[in-house]
Amino acid sequence: MIDSKRYPHLAAIDTPVDLRALAETDLPVVADELRGYLIDTVAQAGGHFAAGLGVIELTCALHYLFDTPNDRIVWDVGHQTYPHKILTGRRDTIHTVKQKDGVAPFPRREESPFDTFGVGHSSTSISAALGMTVALQQRGDPRQVVAVIGDGAMTAGMAFEALNHAGGMDTEPNLLVILNDNRMSISENVGALTKMLGRLSGNRTLNALRESGKKLLGDKRRGAGRFMRRWEGHWKGMFVPSTLFEQMGFHYTGPIDGHDLPTLLATLRTLKELKGPQLLHVITTKGKGYDPAEGDQIEYHAVGPFDPRVGVIKKAGASKPTYTQIFGDWLCDMAAADPRLMGITPAMREGSGLVQFSQQFPERYFDVAIAEQHAVTLAAGMACEGAKPVVAIYSTFLQRAYDQLIHDVAVQNLDVLFAIDRAGLVGPDGATHAGSFDLSYLRCIPNLVVMAPSDENQCRRLLSTGFHHPGPAAVRYPRGTGPGVALEAGLEPLPLGQAEVRRRGRALAILSFGTLLPAADAAGRALDLSVIDMRFVKPLDHALLLELARQHVGFVTLEDNAVAGGAGSAVAEFLAAQGINVPVLHLGLPDTFLEHATREQLLQECGLDVPGVQAAILKRWPQLPQLARATG
Repeated sequence: MIDSKRYPHLAAIDTPVDLRALAETDLPVVADELRGYLIDTVAQAGGHFAAGLGVIELTCALHYLFDTPNDRIVWDVGHQTYPHKILTGRRDTIHTVKQKDGVAPFPRREESPFDTFGVGHSSTSISAALGMTVALQQRGDPRQVVAVIGDGAMTAGMAFEALNHAGGMDTEPNLLVILNDNRMSISENVGALTKMLGRLSGNRTLNALRESGKKLLGDKRRGAGRFMRRWEGHWKGMFVPSTLFEQMGFHYTGPIDGHDLPTLLATLRTLKELKGPQLLHVITTKGKGYDPAEGDQIEYHAVGPFDPRVGVIKKAGASKPTYTQIFGDWLCDMAAADPRLMGITPAMREGSGLVQFSQQFPERYFDVAIAEQHAVTLAAGMACEGAKPVVAIYSTFLQRAYDQLIHDVAVQNLDVLFAIDRAGLVGPDGATHAGSFDLSYLRCIPNLVVMAPSDENQCRRLLSTGFHHPGPAAVRYPRGTGPGVALEAGLEPLPLGQAEVRRRGRALAILSFGTLLPAADAAGRALDLSVIDMRFVKPLDHALLLELARQHVGFVTLEDNAVAGGAGSAVAEFLAAQGINVPVLHLGLPDTFLEHATREQLLQECGLDVPGVQAAILKRWPQLPQLARATG
């Protein structure tokens, strides 16, 4: 429970109704208490941090002025919503964020009526808010809709698709878009838009003149109104370096200081009364109010538990490298060996392990901002001219570029390597970040080689395999560390499509795809089964599968991916095509979205830990001892 002596105002706020009952002069104190409480609770449990600190005042102002949840606030990049969750009934449970059965790490409609739209990635808020606005206006409902887009989300093409639609509608939507501009995503923002926003400056006189002109000249679709808007655009261009948002049909206001509560409140009060599409540009500081976070916004984007008095203490070098680090080291080594290599990331330099590469090979490093579709087609264009692009991307984020993966890379059989991080069970970030489907959505694409390493060294060698393969290839690997296999220094590839027999046993063969191999090994030893490290999902090792089918009475497929359409399905399809009637038990992720919990908890829940795998095998083949004797 919250300490009411330390946080007297915040302790009395169970919902925004309580916030709105306060005097406006009390809001700065509420904001201070909210910032302190956020620091204390995230320090206790860990979680996304710096982005939330940057929107404290904005969150207070929005819930104070708008009748939430009747009025809709649609948040983008959900990691900035911890303050919102605290003010909307989850204050006393926010310390459970990301934990099993705890508060969700991102907005979730099932969790609260104040979470109007679920989000785990970015750049969806304007589209969703526009859809809500249209639906409300169609039935004459006066409720207001606000989209808060920030933390780099405006760099994605989807945001501009929504702006383009909203600003060009004949019936103007009464939509307010708030651009929370903190110059950051996880890394520093990149691109021309970031530079343009940095040059924008507010002009209150101009905004006042515009509103006066609208009242005098009326409907923008009539002659005088059209003239007024053209005249305004030309005149504003003399004061503001860019009129991008105005040209897209939005009335632009700002930029204003997003930490100045009186200015925020006054501006939002004015914009609440205006009709048509409005865009408010708010300047904030990521990590505001906590000096270590302001000084290192990347480090404090998301944190584990820490001492708020001293900040995050960086751990000494881990005994085992993460798969992300293995990829980063491989990328630098391969870039030194092959000058054609180009590294591409959609705003995930730190998360995907490209920091060292960006420093050593800056001319071959391309951060395209939160633009996954562009990242993939950019790689396709590079490959057309003889470069060897490597797209470093999370499994869940590659889903956004699926059309480009098929049409721009695979159809043309272009030489692009996809290094797919966060594959399989990611854990605390929940369903939106889980890489549960990549084997399913990748293996059905012609021309694409799909690989799933089982350990650190194999990951390095399969990356080399994919890089040297003359066509599209993908290597998928999980978050975190592996079993601790020693790394070879070279860049030698593995034979394409060749599995490895880890253990010869009796009766059944476990076909393991990816990093669940230790569970397969343990079950194989306990039950005296054959264990195969498949390594390749596509192409499968057909010759070995035929040999194993002759020697065993059944197969068990094991994968950290959805069973539906996954690697096990590929095995079953091959056997059926060969007319081989061998029973197959498919073990993998169930046909449901898995909630936030630790990876170990999720493995147990899905029956993919050692006891779960053994129990599933014995349930399917209770006569296993007799089968083993018969095949021995």
